[in-house]
Amino acid sequence: MALAFDDYGRPFIILREQEQKSRLRGLEAQKSNISAAKAVARILRSSLGPKGMDKILQSPDGDVTITNDGATILEQMDVDNHIAKLMVQLSQSQDYEIGDGTTGVVVMAGSLLEQAEKLLERGIHPIRIAEGYEMASRIAVEHLEKIAHKFEFGVDDVEPLVQTCMTTLSSKIVNRCKRSLAEIAVKAVMAVADLERKDVNLDLIKIEGKVGGKLEDTELIYGIVVDKDMSHPQMPKEIKNAKLAILTCPFEPPKPKTKHKVDIDTVEKFQLLREQERKYFDDMVQQCKDVGASLVICQWGFDDEANHLLMHRDLPAVRWVGGVELELIAIATGGRIVPRFQELTPEKLGQAGLVREKAFGTTKDRMIYIEHCANSRAVTIFIRGGNKMMIEETKRSIHDALCVARNLIRSNSIVYGGGSAEISCSVAVEAAADKYPGVEQYAIRAFADALDAIPMALAENSGLQPIETLSAVKSQQIKENNPCCGIDCNDVGINDMREQNVFETLIGKKQQLLLATQVVKMILKIDDVISPSEY
Repeated sequence: MALAFDDYGRPFIILREQEQKSRLRGLEAQKSNISAAKAVARILRSSLGPKGMDKILQSPDGDVTITNDGATILEQMDVDNHIAKLMVQLSQSQDYEIGDGTTGVVVMAGSLLEQAEKLLERGIHPIRIAEGYEMASRIAVEHLEKIAHKFEFGVDDVEPLVQTCMTTLSSKIVNRCKRSLAEIAVKAVMAVADLERKDVNLDLIKIEGKVGGKLEDTELIYGIVVDKDMSHPQMPKEIKNAKLAILTCPFEPPKPKTKHKVDIDTVEKFQLLREQERKYFDDMVQQCKDVGASLVICQWGFDDEANHLLMHRDLPAVRWVGGVELELIAIATGGRIVPRFQELTPEKLGQAGLVREKAFGTTKDRMIYIEHCANSRAVTIFIRGGNKMMIEETKRSIHDALCVARNLIRSNSIVYGGGSAEISCSVAVEAAADKYPGVEQYAIRAFADALDAIPMALAENSGLQPIETLSAVKSQQIKENNPCCGIDCNDVGINDMREQNVFETLIGKKQQLLLATQVVKMILKIDDVISPSEY
């Protein structure tokens, strides 16, 4: 693109290869951008809430994913449109920061754009709409802080955390086991949480899955589960009070770095070479025995001779353990990762109360459990399920629940779910709109209408009459001055979300409003789209 001037000094723009580009300007561009964003929001709208539907996504190489997690759906969708990509990034940033509420944030942004479209048709300037939305989002966030409740919980009283995690899990496939899964998630977070610093390192929680069994068999292990088995079938399957040598050096004779060749012309020389190799292995095994190790965990493999020797010397071993798993084992057992045999000392050994190999069903699948560790700051959630897709979706659901528990430990304020927070904010924003003179007033009212989209979608997905239900709940909130009234998705007969125990984190809800407003402002400010035309 270049700027030039004609004979009278008037500027004009020269586009390179103009005939190959298509261009949209002004209102046309804004409408096309809004319709692209609305299309993405419409896809996710039906998967919002406890009665939301799931989507099936097939990748180019034939892998099938079944999920109703907003971030996963948009990530797997192959989106070309530039504005639709913004919506994908919007749900991802909500996922990275909060971990939950990825569907709601996209539905919210789509609804704000839908309202903005009506204002644009009335001739209101997009910048004025964006400014109005900014003011409205500030009012809404302040109101959220007013209606939020502090949640008190301690190491012994984790029931509030469990209730909030259950709200997250109720919108997933796994909702029939939501109580047990929520308890597992909360116990895992409390095991690795640093309550003084109010921080949780989720890397210390490993999520493993194995096809077979049923969802109810999912368990929390205070230790590490490794998808490996003992290197020799005759090694003991259970070791109590194990001392672990964690090695990153291979169990094999050293090879010179340069190219080498050994000429063996007699049987004696060959026997000598074999003897040397055997002695080398012997020394290695002896070094491990001398420091008092009763189990060797090795990052690399070792050949059959070393394996045979280890078995004869009663030194069980596990080979080909990945780097991440090695680190977690070292953290859990309090051991050190040793890069060379010469550096192996008794202080560097990890300790575990019980190491056992467990077989599953009639298959030959075996896994090693390292439990009762010296430092149980690393835990594993072990998921069972009928098929691979179920396990993958359960992993995503538990990740959401872990994130919610972490957010509550960071900041223990909650608002009530079921669309009650949105309805309450909508009423507050609507009331505040009259105080603002000027065109922004229309945008602030539009923001209040857009907030109703979430409870409306919840009612629609639960098979209720959306407009009727929403207006009934709204009037009840205003009449009783109770910001806890929401949509009764589970058909319990009570609209008060406090009694239904439907909670959401305050920081998650605030983030949703702020992120959605930011993206909408960005989309409204675009008035010129130049793109290469299709061939």
